[in-house]
Amino acid sequence: MLLDTASLYFRAYFGVPDSVKAPDGTPVNAVRGLLDFIDRLVKDHRPEHLVACMDADWRPHWRVELIPSYKAHRVAEERPAGPDAEEVPDTLSPQVPVIEAVLDALGIARVGVAGYEADDVIGTYTARATGPVDIVTGDRDLYQLVDDARGVRVLYPVKGVGTLNLVDEAALREKYGVDGAGYADLALLRGDPSDGLPGVPGIGEKTAAKLLAEFGDLAGIQAAVDDPKARLTPTQRKRLTEAGPYLAVAPKVVRVAADVPLPDTGTALPHGPRDAAALDALAARWGLGGSLQRLLTTLTA
Repeated sequence: MLLDTASLYFRAYFGVPDSVKAPDGTPVNAVRGLLDFIDRLVKDHRPEHLVACMDADWRPHWRVELIPSYKAHRVAEERPAGPDAEEVPDTLSPQVPVIEAVLDALGIARVGVAGYEADDVIGTYTARATGPVDIVTGDRDLYQLVDDARGVRVLYPVKGVGTLNLVDEAALREKYGVDGAGYADLALLRGDPSDGLPGVPGIGEKTAAKLLAEFGDLAGIQAAVDDPKARLTPTQRKRLTEAGPYLAVAPKVVRVAADVPLPDTGTALPHGPRDAAALDALAARWGLGGSLQRLLTTLTA
C-alpha cells in the first residue's frame, strides 16, 4: 500500500475541524486526521507493506524546464537553491514535521527522493512490485498506474476517511473511456488547470477520449495529424498541429517516473512502534490521544 501522503494530510486538514488542538493550542487536525486515515486503511485492507510517499520536491525543476507553467500558480516563494516554497495554509505547515516524526517513531516507512514528487516515488515502487498494489491518493494523476493485469488499483477518498472509490480499469473505462495506460495521454490532451498544464486548446475530456479510441494513443494521434487520410476534422488537425511543441514535452511532465533511485528502506507494516519513548513524548506534546492509540492497537493486533 502506497500513500500519497501530502494528498492525504491536505484532505485530513480540511476534513477535520481545526478545533482539534494540542495542549498548547496548536492545531493538530491534519496529524490526527492522517493517523485515523491510516488506521482505517490498515484495518480494512491489511497490507503487508506500507509506504508513506513524500514530496521531496513538489515542483521538480526538470518538469518546470519543459512546461514553465507547471504548478506555477501554487508557488509562494521562488528559491534559487532547492525547491520553491508551496502555498500551504498557515496552520498546516507546522503540522508536517509532526506527521513525519510520528510516522518515523511508529516505524512506518517514509520515503521521499530529492528532485522527485511523491507520485514518482509511487510510480517506481509500483513498477518494482511483484504483487498487488493499492495506491491511496486524492490525485487523479495516479490513475495512469492502474493495471488490472498486475493488480494495481487506486483507492480514492471521496468523503472523509471512511468512503473510498476503488478505481480499476473498468471504472476508468466507464468514466473516461480509457484504461490506466491511456489516462496520462487523456490528461495531457485535456490539460489540468490545478497543475498548470494547458492541454490542447479546444480538446476537452470527451474529445480526447474519442481521439484515443480512434487512434490508440498519443503517438497514434500525432501520426494521424500528418496523415491527410486520417479521420480528423480540419479544426482538430489545426489545433493538434499548433500544439505540437507542447505535445512533444508534455508526456515527460505528465507521466510519473518509474526509475527513481529509491533508498534501501524496509517497507513491512510495523506491528509495534519503532521508538516507543519518542512516540510517547510526541503523543504527550501534541495531544494525539485516541487517534494514535487506535492506530497502535490496529498495528499490534
